[in-house]
Amino acid sequence: MYYNIVKKNKVDTIIIEEIELFCIVGVNQWERETPQRILVDLLLETDLSSSIKTDKIANTVNYRDIVKKVSRLVKNSNYKLIESLAGKLADECLGEPLVTGVTVTLKKPGAVRFSKSVGVKIHREK
Repeated sequence: MYYNIVKKNKVDTIIIEEIELFCIVGVNQWERETPQRILVDLLLETDLSSSIKTDKIANTVNYRDIVKKVSRLVKNSNYKLIESLAGKLADECLGEPLVTGVTVTLKKPGAVRFSKSVGVKIHREK
């Protein structure tokens, strides 16, 4: 019996969870006056083969750099919708050369009465 061997692109995922940040985001006047707490989760798609073999940070996505960029972007943002902010965060992550796809989950705790949080989850690819 013969099998066709199909070489598939490797998709590995780097996980960064619950980055706690504060920014101006919201449509209500009170949300525009005081920075709101948000939580950001990132799933960064990449190929980790090289970093697994070499054990060198130069061959992977640097988590610290990603968190710094995301933190800076959020701190300086002024969006009305968390959807817009999530889209901008996805664009920022896709600017990293080794990142081929990203899932951004952005939650805003306490935004709606009787709920723990509200949020969005978006996925983008290069």
